[in-house]
Order: sequence, then structure tokens, then C-alpha cells
Amino acid sequence: MPDHDAERDSDVAEDDEPTRGESEMERLDRNWEDLLQELRVSQTGVQLLTGFLLTLPFQQRFGQLDDRSRDVYLATVCCAITATASLIAPVAVHRMLFRQHAREAMVAAGHWCAVAGLAMLGLSVCGVVNVILTLVVSDTAGFIASGVSAVLYVLAWLVLPLLLREHSREITP
Repeated sequence: MPDHDAERDSDVAEDDEPTRGESEMERLDRNWEDLLQELRVSQTGVQLLTGFLLTLPFQQRFGQLDDRSRDVYLATVCCAITATASLIAPVAVHRMLFRQHAREAMVAAGHWCAVAGLAMLGLSVCGVVNVILTLVVSDTAGFIASGVSAVLYVLAWLVLPLLLREHSREITP
């Protein structure tokens, strides 16, 4: 009779993650492709947001911003530019390491660039919400709306994935 536990153990990597029966290089290739797909989605959004932010000073009402709102705007632009650089960095890493047999390093660097880029993108959106609502409604509305936005991003981009990761560990055989 076959030892099913031994078969199952052979399909589990050192970090207790199922291996899907793929080689280390196949796993790294799959991880790289998954990362690139995620970046394609986020790059478009961050590039549009950054472009929007860079045009704001040329709008007529921009001069109506008080010093605090202008500081929030400048911090938001810095976050958006950092997000853009972080989310595009894996492409540059790939280009510099192409054919260097460094897929593991590319996946690791790409992962951390994506995490940093998403964090900066979330901060950028909160900053935009603050600037727009401050200008259109009031300082209080801008503060509340950006705070609510921050809570939503933390819940959707951090808490939910962590809960799902924990739940998936509980149901994995």
C-alpha cells in the first residue's frame, strides 16, 4: 500500500507551501510572471495618478491652496513618484539581470519593490483625496476623507490578504 503521507510530503516545499510538482526554476518563472501581471495592473493606475498630480499646479484653483494643503500636495507628489519608480523598478532589474541566471534575486527584489510601490500608491491616493476635498469642501472633510481612505487601503491591501493567507494555511492539507 502506498505511503500517502510520503507522497504529500514530497509535494511540500521547505516553507510548507505546496510545490505544484514544479521545479525550483519553474516556480520562480511562475512567480515572476505573477508579479509582472500584478505590476501591469498597478503601473497604469500609478502613472495616471502621477500625471494628474503633475498637471495640478497649472490649474486655476491651485493657487487657492493654503500652505498646509500645498505641503500635502508636495508630499503626495513625492509618494506618487516613489510609487512609480518602485512599480517600474522590476522592469529595470530584469533588464540589468537578463541572462544572468538571477531569477531568484529578481523575484525577491520585484516583490519588495511591488510592496513599497503599493504602499506609496495608497499614500498618494489618500493625499489626493485630502487635497481635493480640502479645496472643494473643507479642511475637516479632507482630513476625514483621507483618513477613511487610509483605513480602506489598510483593510483591503494588508488586513484582507493577511487573513486570507492565514485562512489558506488552516485549510491546506
